[in-house]
Amino acid sequence: MMKSLDVTGIIVADRWIIGIDEAGRGPVLGPLIVSALAVPESDIYFLRNLGVRDSKDLRHDIRENIANKIKNKIYNEEWFCGTIICSPKRIDLNSLDSDLNQLEVELFAEAVKETYLDMEEGEIRADACDVNENRFANRLKLQLGEKWAKWDLEARHHMDSEDLVVGGASIIAKTTRDASVKEISIRSGIDCGSGYPSDQKTRNALREMLRNEIPANEIRWSWSTSKNIWKEIHGTSIPIRVRNGDSVVQSSLEDW
Repeated sequence: MMKSLDVTGIIVADRWIIGIDEAGRGPVLGPLIVSALAVPESDIYFLRNLGVRDSKDLRHDIRENIANKIKNKIYNEEWFCGTIICSPKRIDLNSLDSDLNQLEVELFAEAVKETYLDMEEGEIRADACDVNENRFANRLKLQLGEKWAKWDLEARHHMDSEDLVVGGASIIAKTTRDASVKEISIRSGIDCGSGYPSDQKTRNALREMLRNEIPANEIRWSWSTSKNIWKEIHGTSIPIRVRNGDSVVQSSLEDW
């Protein structure tokens, strides 16, 4: 465990804080990113000095600059971070028998475990992705399992704007998602915009990426926007992903 000196010069053990947040829950295109940032409590001042806050409240250039400074701490193994990139395929397959809230519980737990922290105790703070904060916290605690049983866990709405460590995690998640969408645009040769259904650039990109016999993998096929545009172009229901490999079947359900 990392050590620090208190005001008397006595060596004390730092308490570790893990903040968790996501980026990309609502978009129709690109991955859902969940990041867990682990910071010793004595280093929280550094996040404050960087101007950390909810990533949505920061300009792109400022967000990128802060993310790079946080990553320097991670690269130097002073802090730790677990980032999960959840593909549109996983999101679509999850929709067959579960919901997005449960998927995010799984992703949050995976991100925490990816920090590889080996501490018996600490504090986990999560931006709740369920209308019921307590339910989200209880599900996450259960998903984390016995190894994390002694860690305090709190999940609240808007914690990314209230807590510096969660805010730091939100910045890592957001910049990772931005880079992923940019990569999709470069690879496809199509300006995909932000990936959100309300973005006209994204809707234009969807019309191009849904013209072929099979929808592009970068799209969330189970989103209503994808279904509606596919129907306009092809006159049929959009294919659905199935679990056995990359095969698809044509849906006969009009409400799929």
